Amino acid sequence: MGEFLRGRGLTIAVAESCTGGLLGSLITDVPGSSDYFRGGVIAYQNDIKERILGVPPRVLAAVGAVSEETARAMAHGVRDLLESDIGVGITGIAGPGGGTPEKPVGLVYVAVEGPRGAECRRFQWDGARLENKARSANAALELVLLLLEEDRI
Repeated sequence: MGEFLRGRGLTIAVAESCTGGLLGSLITDVPGSSDYFRGGVIAYQNDIKERILGVPPRVLAAVGAVSEETARAMAHGVRDLLESDIGVGITGIAGPGGGTPEKPVGLVYVAVEGPRGAECRRFQWDGARLENKARSANAALELVLLLLEEDRI
């Protein structure tokens, strides 16, 4: 992913909830990531999603923090906030608690927004907390890479 970003002169920023900074950590594990990584926001609480990332309160009230709409708003918000070409938003329920029949443990939304558009994917993991976090962060990296390869962001 980094080579694609560097080669195209693009930057990326992340807004994370359930992954708690893991995505940003994975990105910065790569030497030279400062060429394209602008930074990130760990928006674990809804008020941070609203105040810092600009997630509309009506979205949180209508569909909740774990939703496609919230993930998309987080990606858009961090992209604007950190003046990045690409924004990534991750929100979900890592577990072991916090799930409901409508939104079970392991439900995660990953949104990516770039100059050419945005896309969001829904995932349902069945692992323990740390495994769900790792799968979510890796899914985000894979989605960004796929969208870059296909020139969709």
